[in-house]
Amino acid sequence: MSWGTELWDQFDNLEKHTQWGIDILEKYIKFVKERTEIELNYAKQLRNLSKKYQPKKNSKEEEEYKYTACKAFLSTLNEMNDYAGQHEVISENMTSQITVDLMRYVQELKQERKSNFHDGRKAQQHIETCWKQLESSKRRFERDCKEADRAQQYFEKMDADINVTKADVEKARQQAQIRHQMAEDSKADYSSTLQRFNQEQWEYYHTHIPNIFQKIQEMEERRIVRIGESMKTYAEVDRQVIPIIGKCLDGIVKAAESINQKNDSQLVVEAYKSGFEPPGDIEFEDYTQPMKRTVSDNSLSSAKEGKPELKFGGKSRGKLWPFIKKNKLMSLLTSPHQPPPPPPASASPSAVPNGPQSPKQQKEPLSHRFNEFMTSKPKIHCFRSLKRGLSLKLGATPEDFSNLPPEQRRKKLQQKVDDLNKEIQKETDQRDAITKMKDVYLKNPQMGDPASLDHKLTEVTQNIEKLRLETQKFEAWLAEVEGRLPARSEQARRQSGMYDGQTHQAVTNCAQDRESSPDGSYTEEQSQERELKVLATDFDDEFDDEEPLPAIGTCKALYTFEGQNEGTISVIEGEMLSVIEEDKGDGWTRIRRSEDEEGYVPTSYVEVYLDKNAKGS
Repeated sequence: MSWGTELWDQFDNLEKHTQWGIDILEKYIKFVKERTEIELNYAKQLRNLSKKYQPKKNSKEEEEYKYTACKAFLSTLNEMNDYAGQHEVISENMTSQITVDLMRYVQELKQERKSNFHDGRKAQQHIETCWKQLESSKRRFERDCKEADRAQQYFEKMDADINVTKADVEKARQQAQIRHQMAEDSKADYSSTLQRFNQEQWEYYHTHIPNIFQKIQEMEERRIVRIGESMKTYAEVDRQVIPIIGKCLDGIVKAAESINQKNDSQLVVEAYKSGFEPPGDIEFEDYTQPMKRTVSDNSLSSAKEGKPELKFGGKSRGKLWPFIKKNKLMSLLTSPHQPPPPPPASASPSAVPNGPQSPKQQKEPLSHRFNEFMTSKPKIHCFRSLKRGLSLKLGATPEDFSNLPPEQRRKKLQQKVDDLNKEIQKETDQRDAITKMKDVYLKNPQMGDPASLDHKLTEVTQNIEKLRLETQKFEAWLAEVEGRLPARSEQARRQSGMYDGQTHQAVTNCAQDRESSPDGSYTEEQSQERELKVLATDFDDEFDDEEPLPAIGTCKALYTFEGQNEGTISVIEGEMLSVIEEDKGDGWTRIRRSEDEEGYVPTSYVEVYLDKNAKGS
């Protein structure tokens, strides 16, 4: 099968077909280009997605990635980054192996096609010229024959006419001979032209055109083969990255299998464990004997029994203790640190559990404690401790992290010690480097002045000494938390551990905000601070001029709550109140009904609407 023999008369159709083949090839190139752009955009979007969810450095989000689930998610993000890289490889390979190669081939194909069809048109023009020459020779031969025939007839007519002179007859005869000779010449020319045309025509249809069409056929077949090879390359480029993409997916599966729920649960314990012991049972106090009060072992007045009762300037009033209407100080230092009651199954008042109730306390033990406070020596020290406790409640973070629970404090101190040790090692390495450089300068004075390093060496040495002193300070605090310091006296431990049911919440709250040892004992300073905070309820007039806490939002009571514990406030279902302190994690929210009536309610009993501006400030 050959286009030269089968399609010898389809020059124009072959020209259209080959142009269509080039268009198809250019369309395929455009398709591959768009595919590479899609791969690049997809890879870019995957990288942006992975970057978007990467944890930010030096942020709280970075700390969350200690959990195995978060680590697995981070591994997934990294694998997706590698996955995106493989799509970039696909784009690059398709561009280099298909797009660029085919674009160069298309240019060569166009040039070859142009050359072949140019030769074809040239052959066509040549045969058309030969045909025109043949037609011209034929017409001339025909014309000369007719002229010779007319000249012959004229001669015969003149020769038959007796009236014509002999000269005229001779002239007609010569003219007829000339015309006959011209006809013979035209005949010979026409014959040679015809033979030449036939030869050219045979060569055109049997040699030139078949050769040209054969070249065009080969060109078209090469184009078809090339586009097929490009399609194979297209598939191979994808197939080459499949193993690496499979490894990326295997990495994601491996990361998912590495998730350990038990380990994450343990990390939650380590992150939030306070180290405190759960509160013990509240002792029963018998109110059937009005003048005799049963004193429990953990009462604040048991350690000072028998001391005379003192009244200080008539300040003792018949108010509920310790949450008094205008007592701003105690409202800052105390909150109900018992677990809040769960929300009721129904909204009826009878279904509302108020949790364990603290029995009301008479003024006698408070007076005993006040007498002890007034007769003890370290009064100024206690006021300083009170100020310190107030500053802790207001948000100031102490250097020794004493505002944290024991376990969290130990972790913070350990982390601080580790950081200081790293800084010491860094400064030590710097000092060693400076010392070596100074030795080099001493041996080779031309390299530098050794005295120029003395100031820097002194500065580094002083920094090391400061860091060591700082480390010793934090190690001492850490040792105290871990129980490596000498145990406190039994009397101090008993004083720090005794409290009445009435003062249970206030003392517990202060204890959680103070430094404690693993065995639950407290320092005498802490005991004095708690005693001072208990007694501070009788000094509420000292703080009457203090500005009330600003409201940070509002809340709606979902259930009725009867606030019978110290520091709580009763609310009615559907009542709207102001929020002045949100839940700190203990399950209680501090609210205000009016300027002089505020207290704590369980967070689950109210629906809180915080003011964003107030919360942000």
